[in-house]
Amino acid sequence: MRPRLRVLVAEDETIIRLDLCALLAANGVEVCAEARDGEEAVMLARTARPDVAILDIRMPKLDGLEAARRIIDDRPIPIVMLTAFTDEATVSRAVDAGVYAYLTKPFREQDVMPAIRTALARHAEHAASRPRTRIDVQLPPDR
Repeated sequence: MRPRLRVLVAEDETIIRLDLCALLAANGVEVCAEARDGEEAVMLARTARPDVAILDIRMPKLDGLEAARRIIDDRPIPIVMLTAFTDEATVSRAVDAGVYAYLTKPFREQDVMPAIRTALARHAEHAASRPRTRIDVQLPPDR
């Protein structure tokens, strides 16, 4: 049996966060942590170890872009950015932060799972394309 996908949801607006969590649960996804601000999201990403994080771009204490950078620096996972802002500058900043998918508010139920699947696929492609560090060690000959 395959383990369920574990998702961290970071959204400061309670109604949106609860709706998103309910939608994810209805789709068989485990919401392993919920954050109300960016600092909490970074901390929960460390402790809950989600497979994916969905981060609102505008949150108190630490915005979603900086939270994404810190989460990825600590443990690279796919990030889906959730925002009402679709201007070129915001999208560009999200891509620079390492975001793999973008979900606009108000989000539609049929867009959430495809955004998560896109983030997972893009993250996997990126991980596969990175050169692996290989350390060749020459051992002394057997005597």
